[in-house]
Amino acid sequence: MNTRDPIIVALDFDDERAAEALVDRLGEHAVHYKIGLELLTAAGPGLARRLAADGNGVFMDLKLFEIPNSVAGAVRACGRLGASMVTVHASGGPGILTAAVEAARDFPGLQVIALTVVTSMTDADLASVGVASGVGEQVERLAALARDCGCDGVVASPGEAGELRALLGPEAVIVTPGVSVSGASGEHARTGGPGATVRAGATHIVLGRGVTRAADPVAVLAEVRAELS
Repeated sequence: MNTRDPIIVALDFDDERAAEALVDRLGEHAVHYKIGLELLTAAGPGLARRLAADGNGVFMDLKLFEIPNSVAGAVRACGRLGASMVTVHASGGPGILTAAVEAARDFPGLQVIALTVVTSMTDADLASVGVASGVGEQVERLAALARDCGCDGVVASPGEAGELRALLGPEAVIVTPGVSVSGASGEHARTGGPGATVRAGATHIVLGRGVTRAADPVAVLAEVRAELS
């Protein structure tokens, strides 16, 4: 996925026509799109295939957490769609991470990105499911596991980008949802601004409602690019 343009627009819609309308409106102003479970379930894989065929980067944010064979099958399906990235839960352990990495080898343009701790979670949330570590410690532990299993990078919050860049080195992909634009951060508990996040070490920032629900999404993207420059 082209790191020269770090912006990924999240197509978090439950309707294919609404997602296509935004893509048409953004035109050349956006080149990377995220498709998650909501849109994939509502509309199927057709839009992802069309976006990839048109030369866009397609980030399949599926957060795969299944037995290794099922994860590998889903990764291969993403590769056949022409996707650029697919997410796998690092919490699933080395078995599914390794299976995902091996499945992606048949698709040179597909990167496996390990989700560390979702950006809506806090220390209290981790404790409620039996994880004694705080968010920061758990993020670093899972990021190191993903690196050791051969993943191309990780998903983490903006505030963790700097520590992860130091931990993972200069080549790792670091994708950061929870980036706040125009005061909109959605349900993310751990957020940050676009410029600070990229300067800290993120290769990609995921922009959601601040762009997709804006009266003028093109203008919002222009503001973000100005901040990044």
